[in-house]
Amino acid sequence: MISPAGFTVGIILIAVGAILVWGVTEDASGVDIDAVGWILMIVGAVAALLSLIFWSGAMRGPGYRRREYVEGDDPYYRRRGRRTVIEEEDPGPPPAY
Repeated sequence: MISPAGFTVGIILIAVGAILVWGVTEDASGVDIDAVGWILMIVGAVAALLSLIFWSGAMRGPGYRRREYVEGDDPYYRRRGRRTVIEEEDPGPPPAY
């Protein structure tokens, strides 16, 4: 199951980046605070977008579907009702001589 934590982290990164870009007016020596803020906002937006894409897929169910059918049955035509499934055990490797 995919949690919404990626979306939350993305929103937090966007908020921190916006604070650095528009809220901080001081200058730091050797670091461009505006550039760091823009980078954080872009990374946060990408993280939130990817999280939403993968999270919406999780709402519909897992990315794979398990398909079972009895040998000889048509796997595309599913009858409603009782089905008999016969499981056979693998005999394993032949004994060494």
